[in-house]
Amino acid sequence: MKKIITIGNAGGYWGDDPDALHRQVFGGPLDYITMDFLAEITMSILQKQKSRDESSGYAKDFVPMLESVLQKVIENHTTIITNAGGIHPHACALAIEAMAKRLNLKVQIAVVSGDNILSDMNDLRSKGALFENMDTGEDFAKISDQLLAANVYFGAAPVIQALTKKPHIIITGRVTDTGISLAPMVHRFGWQLNDWDKLASGIVAGHILECGSQSTGGNFTDWQKVASFHDIGFPIVEMAEDGSFVVTKHPGTGGYVSVDTVREQLFYEMGDPKCYLTPDVVADFTTIELSQLGPDRVQVKGVKGYEPTPFYKVSMAYADGYKSVGTIAISGPKARRKAEEFAQIFWSRCQGRYRDRETEYFGFNACHRSLSGKDDGNEILLRLGVRSYQKEELYSFGKQVPALILSGPPGVTVTGGVPKPKEVVSYWPALIKKELVTPKVQFLSDGSFSKEEAITTTPIGHFQHEPHAKDIALDVKDHLETLAAYHNKELPTLEAIALARSGDKGDTANIGVLARTEAAFEFLKEYLTAQRVKDLFQELAHGRVLRYEVANMQGFNFLLEQALGGGGTKTLRVDAQGKTFAQALLSLHIPIPSEVLASLEHGGSR
Repeated sequence: MKKIITIGNAGGYWGDDPDALHRQVFGGPLDYITMDFLAEITMSILQKQKSRDESSGYAKDFVPMLESVLQKVIENHTTIITNAGGIHPHACALAIEAMAKRLNLKVQIAVVSGDNILSDMNDLRSKGALFENMDTGEDFAKISDQLLAANVYFGAAPVIQALTKKPHIIITGRVTDTGISLAPMVHRFGWQLNDWDKLASGIVAGHILECGSQSTGGNFTDWQKVASFHDIGFPIVEMAEDGSFVVTKHPGTGGYVSVDTVREQLFYEMGDPKCYLTPDVVADFTTIELSQLGPDRVQVKGVKGYEPTPFYKVSMAYADGYKSVGTIAISGPKARRKAEEFAQIFWSRCQGRYRDRETEYFGFNACHRSLSGKDDGNEILLRLGVRSYQKEELYSFGKQVPALILSGPPGVTVTGGVPKPKEVVSYWPALIKKELVTPKVQFLSDGSFSKEEAITTTPIGHFQHEPHAKDIALDVKDHLETLAAYHNKELPTLEAIALARSGDKGDTANIGVLARTEAAFEFLKEYLTAQRVKDLFQELAHGRVLRYEVANMQGFNFLLEQALGGGGTKTLRVDAQGKTFAQALLSLHIPIPSEVLASLEHGGSR
């Protein structure tokens, strides 16, 4: 029999299901449980908390989640690995130890740190680190004085070292979401750190796990196939020593695991499918083989990997002015026309010098603009937003929002009064040579930390990323008037022959489109080009559109650059992460050949 370890996930972001950890721990024995709490902008929030209170700076939600399961975790010999440590993993470890003492439990805790380089920036720059924006090429000097947080994405190496002392819990700062899953595989199986195929398989497993229930039925296109979303089962990977693995969930839980739920998750934030870059290995998603073994059991194998790059990615956050968003609710009849009139009244009154402004008709087309194809709505939430470097300029904007209520068409209700300016924290991705920073591991015992162990085993490769997109659209060719054809309800929608999922990475939206059959894939190969997607999303995507073909999973990955209004906290849009872009695409009516539709009867979604 194959040697197998089980790794479950109990959280895909800070704010995920607070009961997921309890269900994973009590649902059945697991060797490891991973939890992800950190997004790109989260570190700046935690940095601010730590500046106000030295004992803060970590995801405090994690400690009460752990309290109800800690005894069972110890009894089951389960190891929890999480980046809940944020900007201050040592404080998180101390809080856990204090909680354990209240419960009369003895807990072994390891801490991974060294990723926080905010105080080391000048020294690192003197050693040759440029920190130029890896997406735009902009000079770091542009924002160096506004920097709020800077954290290196470490890989699996420090977590592997932490596992040698058999802790119950490992608390990290900024370690990659995939790295916290890969580490126990390397540790238990003794994989070499240059066995690229096995490491790549571990990274693919980590990518499937990292977003929680998004691989077990959550956000699934065919959501009606999910029998129950109640107590949804979070993903579990049964990893074999040879690198093949099975994706499943605890029996008796809600959710659904199929080839389609898994491949949708694989396309989420995929980027270039041949070059999924991590500090540990470069994984080639075009080599993944998926098969349904049985109910809620999907096998994954065949993954190829390559040596990594010589760099770590650095996630930085910087102060970037202020923004304010106000709303008023408008009811029918003729809600859309009224909302448009209110917007004209507002902007004629509000003429400040703003960096950016936004008008959205939520309930009509806020997320999808002209792609929605709807004529009206019974209720519309009019969202009005502006950005500025000067906070004072936003006060007059805020006062004008409630002033609309008595000076326009009828049917208006207050939704929140005067909006207040909020700080904008923007994202700055950069690279740094691996030899310039060193992860560290410590162990906590009775309130004291052991001496730091420097970890130097992270692989330093020479991989050079050369984008593989062959289909790239630069400029718009068709005007929006042509969208009328996509609203012809006599035609089937794209959803009839495809699944889709979308998300973000900075200001780039990622849309994965997965054909339901081979015939549908061949049709979409010709029909759904980068140019067509560029034309469709022209109101939202202002940069290039790249299309990557992923034949092994019958899909296409689209990257829409400059598509999220700056992304993260900078954007004024309600859909800050492009989560709804896939739904806009799936809802469009298109001329699908009869033979493609007929193929659904013989080889539909799995």
